Amino acid sequence: MFDFVRKHNRILQILLILLILPSFVVFGIQGYSSFASSEGVVAKVGSQKIMQAEWDNANRNVAENYRAQQPGIDAKLFDTPEFKSKSLDSLVRQSVLATAAFDQNLSAPVSRLVRAFATDPRFASLRNPDGSLNKQLLEAQGMTPARLEALLRQELTLAQVLGGVQSTGQTSKLATRAALEAMFQVREVQWMKFEPKTYAAQLNPTAEQLQAFYKDPANASWLTAPEKADVQYVVLDVDALKKRVTVSDDELRRSYKENEKRFTVPEERRARHILIEVKKTASADEKKAARAKAEQLLAQLQKNPSQFAELAKKNSDDPGSASNGGDLDFFGRGAMTKAFEDAAFALKPGQLSGVVESDYGFHIISLTEVRGGQVQPYEAVKAQLEDDARKQLAQREFASVAEKFTNGVYEQSDSLKPIADELKLEVQTAQNVLREPGAKDQGVLSNRRVLDALFDPANRGKGRNTEAIEVGPSKLVSARIVKYSPATRQPFEAVQAQVRERWTTAEALKAARKDAEQKMALWKQSPDKSQLPAAVQMSGKTIYNQPPIVLESALRIPEKQLPAWTVVDLGAEGVALLKVNKVVPMQISDQELNEAQSQYGSYWGKAEADAYYRALKSQYKVKYLNEGKKTMDKVTESQKTSAAQ
Repeated sequence: MFDFVRKHNRILQILLILLILPSFVVFGIQGYSSFASSEGVVAKVGSQKIMQAEWDNANRNVAENYRAQQPGIDAKLFDTPEFKSKSLDSLVRQSVLATAAFDQNLSAPVSRLVRAFATDPRFASLRNPDGSLNKQLLEAQGMTPARLEALLRQELTLAQVLGGVQSTGQTSKLATRAALEAMFQVREVQWMKFEPKTYAAQLNPTAEQLQAFYKDPANASWLTAPEKADVQYVVLDVDALKKRVTVSDDELRRSYKENEKRFTVPEERRARHILIEVKKTASADEKKAARAKAEQLLAQLQKNPSQFAELAKKNSDDPGSASNGGDLDFFGRGAMTKAFEDAAFALKPGQLSGVVESDYGFHIISLTEVRGGQVQPYEAVKAQLEDDARKQLAQREFASVAEKFTNGVYEQSDSLKPIADELKLEVQTAQNVLREPGAKDQGVLSNRRVLDALFDPANRGKGRNTEAIEVGPSKLVSARIVKYSPATRQPFEAVQAQVRERWTTAEALKAARKDAEQKMALWKQSPDKSQLPAAVQMSGKTIYNQPPIVLESALRIPEKQLPAWTVVDLGAEGVALLKVNKVVPMQISDQELNEAQSQYGSYWGKAEADAYYRALKSQYKVKYLNEGKKTMDKVTESQKTSAAQ
């Protein structure tokens, strides 16, 4: 199963994206029922409501997709307002577009569905060589053809709402050139970097200076040892329950017999063929001539089968296999057209078919090898059967045990041992668990909800159990603090080396800036004394040729103030002294301008589509409620803070 997932990872991503579309379908949207109260509602689009359960499900789907792609991803990401807001925004967007599609009577005809499936590269792996749907592969991913058709129809219908607006984006060459000149204006700049390490060697702090630096309130954050605790915790999940579940050998053998097909290696056949192609537009005479040619080749092969490869190279109209003597490698059922498949699976190795007619023309098939089709013995699959059975039993048991776990950690809140003993779970310990772990991996104790509950003043001082907190699908955790260490300022003796290093870095930066400002004042007054290096040209096209902040600062100075000087802060790398001399005329060819015009037009189209979507949100009176509003407010506040900084 896992090999299958790895090999078809791209398809699974596509289907996952399709599956998280809203549960309503376009044409029934006006009849979508909802509750009268706003309890559990996280957003409204007109009269349509998005419920907390829908949002939770979307979050889980997206989180599982992330985990599949990045197994080592920090689970804290999934609890952030930014992460949750994206899935809620996605649900709102789908609801807005679905409502608009219904109001505008939009739909996707069957012909468009067929064309999309045949041409969209996302579905390339789902198409058989003849262009038909590979139903076996689709069903192996838990998807039926009807479900795929409905989701694809919905996707194409929703795309029409904004697609018509986005496709109309057009600009003139004059407007494109003006935009390019604003975006990629070229400036002649001289600049020099002043690095702190050049000045650090000259610095020798006194004891008084180090003490003053240590006591400076601005340094309190890095001098403070973080809030931490020694913790006990218990995890209830399917894996934990599997350890206490037993399955008898009789049950396993009965399951083996009931699922014998599952343990049968699919039969595959290797064949070679000669194709005499007949186009669909061929006349009756052309078709008759093609059959005659195939029958003539068949007669030759019946007399001398060893000629097959040679005749295939000379006569087969299948470019993919002719050069290999007609070899098609191994294939299973569903991979070929029905007529070809029926003929190939009716042969025995070494046998030659008659003339087989398909939609492509006439085939002569020679079966060379057969593999698979055998049932794996019970002993070979017993471990897998047992693991699957125990997992299923544990999954069924989880709901009832979860309730017992939740009640137990609450009712005996001063210890985890009673509930652990009752449910045969392990009480685990963790030392120095940080309130804000940062890059430290604390496993389930990195979960934001767990940490908030664990370090809550009501729990941390009394060693109470946290409530049972869901940290993943079918996974609950309860924890308690055994030893709490508040955030405390470290003594000077323990951090003296760090204090000295940071003082030196800070003073070296000050010295670098002072030197740059002094040189700027001198060279502005006496240009002949300037030691700036030769000028270079900077623009948006040369973004990787110098530090971004240098480029940004050089381009930010108003053109009418040139030539101009400025000192730019490079953070830990020091400062840079810039002299921006002049604007250089931009050189752009007609070909580049034409290419840019097309791209610029697509940007305009996207901007107009975004504006239209915002208008639709306003028209349908989109509102965020309850937890949805809290999350969106937090994201807005965070964005304002970032902008201010």
